[in-house]
Amino acid sequence: MKRIAGLLSFLLFILQGLLAQPVTDSLAKRGKDSLAVNTTVDTVTVKKPLIRVAAWQTRPGIPLHVQVLEHMPFFSFGKHPLVAGGQLKKRTDKDMLFYGLIGLLLCFAVLRLLFPKYLADLWRLFFRTTLKQRQLTEQLSQTPLPSLLFNLLFVIAGGLYAAFLFYYTENRVPVSNFWLFVLYCCAGLAGVYLVKFVTLKATGWIFNVRALTDTYIFIVFIINKVLGIFLLPVLFIVAFSPAGLAGAAWVLSWTVIGGLLLYRYILALSAVRTYVQVSVFHFFLYFCAFEVAPVLLLYKLVMTIFK
Repeated sequence: MKRIAGLLSFLLFILQGLLAQPVTDSLAKRGKDSLAVNTTVDTVTVKKPLIRVAAWQTRPGIPLHVQVLEHMPFFSFGKHPLVAGGQLKKRTDKDMLFYGLIGLLLCFAVLRLLFPKYLADLWRLFFRTTLKQRQLTEQLSQTPLPSLLFNLLFVIAGGLYAAFLFYYTENRVPVSNFWLFVLYCCAGLAGVYLVKFVTLKATGWIFNVRALTDTYIFIVFIINKVLGIFLLPVLFIVAFSPAGLAGAAWVLSWTVIGGLLLYRYILALSAVRTYVQVSVFHFFLYFCAFEVAPVLLLYKLVMTIFK
């Protein structure tokens, strides 16, 4: 029995060794494989692409970092950007224009509060609602400060209107700065009426018809003051309204301006006839020579200079 038990123990020992050998071999094989993988990963290196950059000379007057960016091999900083299928978005805000028009409207409100009687007399004289026209004319002529301020309001409003009209007809402004162009328009309008004023004063002094020329100057500047007030709402409409409403405002403004100019010439002709006998034909010749021709020459000059 002892021999049989020893033999069985020996066989079990051998069988246990035979069964354990494949598991040990698989574990050893797995360990070798994992070791090989880790070794492979550890030994892999990444190499950067080799790009040869040509030598270049520094240029005086240009910052060094700008020159370095221009010669970057990975990015073309020295060339113009290329945007495939894109459109350049332009800034079209009108904040400064809005504040400028609000400031102009505020100036008119201050003038209305400071000189209410002058403005009331101006409207009564313009619409001829009173029989004391000569007295009103003398009162308006004796108040130079409000007259000067309302003339200045007309010059600014007229300059803005001319700038808007040029942009509306040409679809561009001839100078890079819009407000500089507005200043040019205001200066041109002021220059035209300054030359007219000096010419009429000189004509009245030379031909001894000062009363006639003073009356005509008074009529011209009365109509200009009314026109300057009328242009204030027109500027807001053409600046901030859609295209359809702005186009209607342009047509309405041209009609009103033409009517005011025609009314001015009718008043001027009636005033001239009280002093001298002048035919309608001679007055028409004066109108073409001293009213239409200077404006056309000024427009031609502006177009020649800016184009």
